[in-house]
Amino acid sequence: MEANTRSTGRLPAAFLTPGSSSFMDFLSEHQPEILPGNRQLPPTQGVIEAPHGTTIVAATFPGGVVLAGDRRATMGNVIAQRDIEKVFPADEYSAVGIAGTAGLAVEMVKLFQLELEHFEKVEGAQLSLEGKANRLSTMIRSNLGMAMQGLAVVPLFAGFDVDRGKGRIFSYDVTGGRSEEHNYAATGSGSIFARGAMKKLFRDDLSEAEATTLVVQALYDAADDDSATGGPDVARRIYPIVTVITDDGFRRLTENEASEIARSILERRLEQPDGPRAALL
Repeated sequence: MEANTRSTGRLPAAFLTPGSSSFMDFLSEHQPEILPGNRQLPPTQGVIEAPHGTTIVAATFPGGVVLAGDRRATMGNVIAQRDIEKVFPADEYSAVGIAGTAGLAVEMVKLFQLELEHFEKVEGAQLSLEGKANRLSTMIRSNLGMAMQGLAVVPLFAGFDVDRGKGRIFSYDVTGGRSEEHNYAATGSGSIFARGAMKKLFRDDLSEAEATTLVVQALYDAADDDSATGGPDVARRIYPIVTVITDDGFRRLTENEASEIARSILERRLEQPDGPRAALL
């Protein structure tokens, strides 16, 4: 909704009327047609071809959680983009990693960010991590019509729970069903391989540095077996996006930090191509 203030110098009544602390409820009442799930798609036969994001992984450690994603987007058997960004901050203490239809997923993340910001401005307090996970579930559920036409969005949500003092991970299905994952989680086309790697390497006493190495190793293993997942690309200097969320808030590793982790994994793999994976940590 545009606020045209040229004629009267006043905001429209919708902006001045007390209402819900949910930005989605505000749009649903005043301009529902711009919500992603309410858009009408043209008639089509078969699955719509659109760029898809692939593998997202997360792991907890004492004091926080790590969320990471590879950089490849595919469209059928074609690499649509080699350096797409799939991990975004939701607010100061949480982040979202996207898998599924890339365009819709990015739009959903932006709407989710607005939703959390709107709530904080109206209520004067942040939603609990549980509340944030529930709001994202509602947004995914509203996209069910498009998901049934092949435009699904299946994110991974992670954050630091300030009330419990620990990192938590939530996964979703296309209907908006929410599950809390313990220790580690993965979503996307390479998730089965990434989860297998994390299952063998995860420990309850991982340090932050070991947790970041763990998720990059999981993405490397996923890329080794899944063509839709992009591994570290040293030649193009494209490395996974790795984020850490603790009681200090959200932090994204710099390109130098991510490249250093990726290079150490590649070097050790060259030294021990068939050696025990646990040695990489």
